[in-house]
Amino acid sequence: MSADLSQVVGHQLPDRPVAWNKRDLLTYAVGVGAKKDDFTFAYELDPSFAALPTYPVVLQLKGDGQDVNLFADKMKANPLPGMPRLDPNRVVHGSQSIQILKPLPLVSGPGWKWKTRYTGIVENKSGIILTAENTLVDPQGVAYAKLYSSSFNIGAKATGQKFSKIIAGPPQAKPIPKDRKYDWSVQDKTTPEQALVFRLSGDYNPLHIDPRIGQAAGFGGVILHGLSTFGFAARALLKAIANNDPTALKYFGVRFTAPVKPGDALETQIWEVGPGPDGTVEVTFITKNLSSGKVALGDGCAFIKKAPNSKL
Repeated sequence: MSADLSQVVGHQLPDRPVAWNKRDLLTYAVGVGAKKDDFTFAYELDPSFAALPTYPVVLQLKGDGQDVNLFADKMKANPLPGMPRLDPNRVVHGSQSIQILKPLPLVSGPGWKWKTRYTGIVENKSGIILTAENTLVDPQGVAYAKLYSSSFNIGAKATGQKFSKIIAGPPQAKPIPKDRKYDWSVQDKTTPEQALVFRLSGDYNPLHIDPRIGQAAGFGGVILHGLSTFGFAARALLKAIANNDPTALKYFGVRFTAPVKPGDALETQIWEVGPGPDGTVEVTFITKNLSSGKVALGDGCAFIKKAPNSKL
């Protein structure tokens, strides 16, 4: 019986409970490089204390637990309709975006849900790319964030032929202007222990702590979670453009293009490319790994409200 990949698109997973508290927000902030003076995100007694707006990206793996989890169990899933079972050891994170619909409360309380439906599938000679739409909703069903993530299943085969069906996805980044330099640039540095901290937000994949696994996978050792680099870049935009206003960022999305190792230095280069919705500006950005010379995050797109004094 041949695979029918069209069945995947629109398929919904059972809702999953999620939860967080102030300590989770603090742990995430440090995991994405918050500095000693980033009181808005790193000090719970600061009058402006708030969640980093990208925090919901970790909830898919964290769920509603407060203890460590077994990554292998988190990756187990029933086969999607019309598809063979995929190998979780041959899956890489392709892209991630988040649309912030409402500011998060500092403590969730019970009843919050993570809703998932698949909105795209592409099969080519290299493997299968799946796109999932995830929505964070409160106990009354009010949406606080909408996220899209794509996963590349290396070498996976379903039909053995080219196939593509996409019904929804995130905004696409505008090209980097070739006629001018970036408008903002932020340099930062991860620590050798960065992955040890970020994993405490819920992603306990051994790839990010055990160098033997990273070597076997061809990375030469431990690599940093892509979502930690994602958070570094979001912090860069908030700092450069919005004076660390946690309510300023409305949309943020990237494509993961090269790994970062704990201890690597990063530079996020940002171009304003036009007006965005609801009083924001649209920016295109990349995050370079200054240690490897490669672009770690490409096709960056964000909608953010600009502080009056933010221009370089």
